Amino acid sequence: MSTTTSVRSAAAQGIRWRLSAMMFLQFFIWGAWYTTIAVFMTERGMGTLTHWPYTVNPVAAIVAPFFLGLVADRYFATEKVLGVLHLLGAGFMLLVTQATGDPVLFITLLLLYNLCYMPTLGLVNSLAFHHIDDQEQQFPLIRVFGTIGWIAAGLFISFVLGALVAAVPERTALPLYTTAVASVLLGLYSFTLPHTPPPAAGQRVSLRSIVGLDALGQLGGRPFYVFIAASLLLCIPLAAYYNFTQIFLGDAGVTNIAATQTLGQMSEVVFMLLMPFFFIRLGVKKMLLVGMGAWVLRYLLFAMAAPSAVFWLIVGGILLHGICYDFFFVTGQIYVDKKSSPAVRGQAQGFLVLVTYGVGMLIGAQVAGNVYNRFLGEAPALGLDQWSQFWLLPAVFAAAVLVFFALTFRDRTVERGEKGETPTAAPAEQVPAG
Repeated sequence: MSTTTSVRSAAAQGIRWRLSAMMFLQFFIWGAWYTTIAVFMTERGMGTLTHWPYTVNPVAAIVAPFFLGLVADRYFATEKVLGVLHLLGAGFMLLVTQATGDPVLFITLLLLYNLCYMPTLGLVNSLAFHHIDDQEQQFPLIRVFGTIGWIAAGLFISFVLGALVAAVPERTALPLYTTAVASVLLGLYSFTLPHTPPPAAGQRVSLRSIVGLDALGQLGGRPFYVFIAASLLLCIPLAAYYNFTQIFLGDAGVTNIAATQTLGQMSEVVFMLLMPFFFIRLGVKKMLLVGMGAWVLRYLLFAMAAPSAVFWLIVGGILLHGICYDFFFVTGQIYVDKKSSPAVRGQAQGFLVLVTYGVGMLIGAQVAGNVYNRFLGEAPALGLDQWSQFWLLPAVFAAAVLVFFALTFRDRTVERGEKGETPTAAPAEQVPAG
């Protein structure tokens, strides 16, 4: 190997480590508040409003493509936009901690925070893809540090903060302060990342391109429409997991709530690293079906565990997160990439974010919140038998989506590409994160 090649290889490896650190902080921030906010709100007398953070989050995901298409993709370097948004988000999160006496203000400030955070999911992926050469091989090894960051956030809250305070840390504002501090760190670190010029500088601004309709027109076909419909529908029962698992754990007597939930991200790390192996042997459709089936099994395990608070069944449901997320969402992102041409791949990924993290999670948060409140009635908390009934509903819904997808999805072109033929598109520039 020549000296020049060795220098280039070392430089590329250095950039990948810097991108990995970026991913670690990006998802440490999200994990610090997302898995604890419902417990905190319940402690502050807002137990019937816990679905609202999981409503404003997808609202921000719907807005994110407009921001990315109008501003970030056309006028400013990606690393600078990333830094500014995280610094602004830190300020809004600090204000959230002071607004617990006014639920409307509390939710409004969370919305403003999420409007800063959600565009950064696309930005970190866009920045990473700009500086790597092999999407399927290199990106999972960078993205896995995001999952590790989420795990670190849960362990930090339950064990480090738990050792510092007498109360259960998830019931205090400490996770929110942790989010704000980490946001400042990533905001400052972003300005040191490799320069990434706006990818669409000089291009004409079009509403169709911003929301992904141009991409939909090019990708449109029965297989793609079936995939998009299934992705949207599956995100409806998915919202129940993110919103109510933390409350369910508390009612089942679990004390280290945030740490327990990180078991799901630990399994995600394992399956993320195994994805290239499964792609070769299963292909896109079977991986998507396995991912959907894991969602059904997870909710059934929760339903069976609830009446007697069987801890190992609860843990089993949480450990399925690696298959639930990687086999469906990450596989879906790669499927969209393979269907896309270089001209529309960014739009296509933005459209997937809008449909899943946006519309699907928005509907799901409202549906799950209203179902939970109906079960709750005037009681301060659900009984364990009620939790069993609650978890059966998303299990049935997810099973119906699984059957729909199994019977209607056929995309032989991409499946043949999975077996070694020429892919339909080059690596994507922007993939939503989870």
